[in-house]
Amino acid sequence: MTQRVFNFSAGPAVLPEPVLAEAQRDLMALPGVGASILEISHRSPTFENIIQQAETNLRQLLAIPDEYTVLFLQGGARLLFSMIPMNLMGGGRRLCNYLVTGSWSKYASQEAVKFGESRVVWDGKATNYDRLPATNDLNVDAKAAYLYYASNETIQGVQFTTEPQVGDVPLVCDASSDFLSRPVDMRKYGLFYACAQKNAGPAGLTIVVLRKDLLERSSEMLPGYLNFQIHAEARSLWNTAPTFSIYILMLVTKWLITDIGGLTKMESQNRAKAKLLYDVIDQSDGFYSGHAQPAVRSMMNVSFRLPSDELTTKFVKEAEQNAMTDLKGHRSVGGIRASIYNAMPVAGVEKLRDFMTEFRQRNA
Repeated sequence: MTQRVFNFSAGPAVLPEPVLAEAQRDLMALPGVGASILEISHRSPTFENIIQQAETNLRQLLAIPDEYTVLFLQGGARLLFSMIPMNLMGGGRRLCNYLVTGSWSKYASQEAVKFGESRVVWDGKATNYDRLPATNDLNVDAKAAYLYYASNETIQGVQFTTEPQVGDVPLVCDASSDFLSRPVDMRKYGLFYACAQKNAGPAGLTIVVLRKDLLERSSEMLPGYLNFQIHAEARSLWNTAPTFSIYILMLVTKWLITDIGGLTKMESQNRAKAKLLYDVIDQSDGFYSGHAQPAVRSMMNVSFRLPSDELTTKFVKEAEQNAMTDLKGHRSVGGIRASIYNAMPVAGVEKLRDFMTEFRQRNA
């Protein structure tokens, strides 16, 4: 098969075609190196240039201040669920706060209880995580080591438009599924992290942006790989780094800078793409019903249901026959989930929009 489908997978997800083309050209041998990116040492001057360029690009796109360190780690969000409380609850800080707005923040809160008192200050379980808390819903503990939240819940399709108000409590964010999709005021965060495989590269890499003063909380008694301070001092090269994933991240961030023109323009494109699908849902007279409340709908993951399981199965099958794949919703929500990350072209969203309209006309 040489014809690419429109891949609506929640992750690993679609990558920009110019990035794939450049990686393909360089896979056999990087220019001037004579070896593949898959073969070179993580301590070679060539790779040190690659990882430094990836960090430089990230700092430019996200306006990351000098008082923050950028780490390139492995293990995904699942490892960060443990690393964050292990490190940030150091120095006698035995309390942390969590907003549980969907599956991923729930999993994170369940890990934190292993390392101290993890208090859930808001939980959307009662309505199957279709909404987000208002500011006056929160009662953050002033002495908490941090408040943790997920900016976008991939499964339920809910997304924060502004950061929770936390006062002086360090704000920790899992931004895995909307990373690099919009500008961020990094100074509002103590720790900001994302897995690469949704918006920034292939699986195997997790990016952590951490305020440097928080590094002092990392105890020397922690296992080496689980210690943020060790990774910061080693400039993410304490162990063999995920070289290929970092290389692709470097290409993706370069694409965002040179082809897209930055995150403000990327956000504008993303909002326009999401509107194409939400308009079809809203104008379907109930044939399509969105999972998330309209005010908190995600511009990355559009989750909706059809009138029956039979129609859902038919929708997924016919979409695949029309070169649109990975649209089946997560089992906890059901229905359909269209993940329309940065690299999903407008043409793909337009094709899905037209298919949704035509499918309803045939099956309503």
